[in-house]
Amino acid sequence: DPASEKLVLKVDQPFANHNGGHIAFGPDGMLYIGFGDGGSGGDPRGNGQNKDVLLGKMLRIDPMGASPPNPYGIPPTNPFANGGGRPEIYAYGLRNPWKWSFDKETGDLWCGDVGQSSFEEIDRIVLGGNYGWNIREGKHCYNATSCPSEGFIEPVAEFHRAVHAAEQL
Repeated sequence: DPASEKLVLKVDQPFANHNGGHIAFGPDGMLYIGFGDGGSGGDPRGNGQNKDVLLGKMLRIDPMGASPPNPYGIPPTNPFANGGGRPEIYAYGLRNPWKWSFDKETGDLWCGDVGQSSFEEIDRIVLGGNYGWNIREGKHCYNATSCPSEGFIEPVAEFHRAVHAAEQL
């Protein structure tokens, strides 16, 4: 019934790519939403590491627990539920988390995060995790003046696009 539609969350997109991906309820009953960094190349607005925007993140909300002015609630265990960033954020530092799912046996959240130019990665997404984009692409530096690894969660697996492309031939 189209009349029953209810807008829960709207995020403006600055570019035409990396605009989002999968949406699903988790084993905890919360709604998880994967948002890309907003597009263009190299995350020019730094959204992946900016905890004050929803782009480049995995979000977790309670669509049944309205908390005005939002038509949804915030799970109290979200890492920024009490400040320090947008309360909807579950994990951040993602480039384009458009393919992900929950392991049916363990409940773990697994994500295929699309790389910029060289590396694709598979991540196990954890509460409050920072996956490094746009400082790191997979386990590697990405066009950064310094390339720290402390505080970033490395991918469980990665592959270089050139290797994958050669396998396709």
